[in-house]
Amino acid sequence: MSTYEKIKEIETEMARTQKNKNTAYHLGTLKAKLAKLKRELIAPPKSSGGGGEGFDVAGTGVARVGFVGFPSVGKSTLMSKLTGTFSEVSEVEFTTLTTVPGVLHYKGAKIQILDLPGIIEGAKDGKGRGRQVIAVARTCSLIFLVLDVLKPLTHKAVIEREMESVGIRLNKEPPNIVFRKKDKGGINMTSTVSLTNLDKDVVKSILNEYRIASADISFRCDATADDLIDVIEGNRVYIPAVYVLNKIDQISIEELDLIYKIPHAVPVSAHHEWNFDELLEMMWQYLNLVRIYTKPKGLLPDYSAPVVLKRDKASVLDFCNAIHRGILKEFSHALVWGNSVKHNPQKV
Repeated sequence: MSTYEKIKEIETEMARTQKNKNTAYHLGTLKAKLAKLKRELIAPPKSSGGGGEGFDVAGTGVARVGFVGFPSVGKSTLMSKLTGTFSEVSEVEFTTLTTVPGVLHYKGAKIQILDLPGIIEGAKDGKGRGRQVIAVARTCSLIFLVLDVLKPLTHKAVIEREMESVGIRLNKEPPNIVFRKKDKGGINMTSTVSLTNLDKDVVKSILNEYRIASADISFRCDATADDLIDVIEGNRVYIPAVYVLNKIDQISIEELDLIYKIPHAVPVSAHHEWNFDELLEMMWQYLNLVRIYTKPKGLLPDYSAPVVLKRDKASVLDFCNAIHRGILKEFSHALVWGNSVKHNPQKV
């Protein structure tokens, strides 16, 4: 029996099993088996020797944004209008067959944009070059899910399901679970919050499937069985995503008001270049970037060329490494202006 058949069999078994306290142990075991089988799909085949022709793109800039969506939703048009990079546009599906890279300059930051081939249902199983597309998507700092505004929720659900199946978690934070395997001592389970979805029996059923007999597990959130499996697997990627609802020139104002209620979404028209300002501002927020300006001694700050860093990695050390790693050998101190210091300037 192939891996796909085994996955289908387990999914069928889970679908017909009622969810209650008596079946929690059985469902936990099935979920762990399913995660182990899906891990084989995430790992590239040994004979492939890489991501595939046209899919390996060297990273440039401070961040990487990937366009993911069904064929013919306007990804290539959006890419061409935002970056000026030519990506072939056609009414025919699957016009883009490889990764097309481009560069977007915004707020002093150089951001790499990747136009990926159209994804279809079954991408996780390799349909329509789906594996290569998903492999590139896993390396992105942000994903633009480009959807046709006339059928956004249908496509959104399919793409999210395909991403979830291969370990990509969109707009989610890693579960706050501390997991550590031990050589002996059994299962030691503690929690700082009330657990409504898990008990010790379910946790043991999952660990048994992974042949883990001894471990320390500390739950700091009301975790589910899926959260625990994600932590044990350790190969999940948590990527912010923006739902780009394209072709708004084809809908009414009343429909546009409804579209705005979809979380993490921004409506645009790639053809007419409508609402690009809001899209780029949302991109900046979701990438969580910050601009740092240098100030020559005795002169005004140089606002023409900021150093752009991730907001959670913007220490003086990160700043020095972003300019040149050799600076640290001769570095003594820095004068810092801004909201993060007690007084302007602060010597650090």
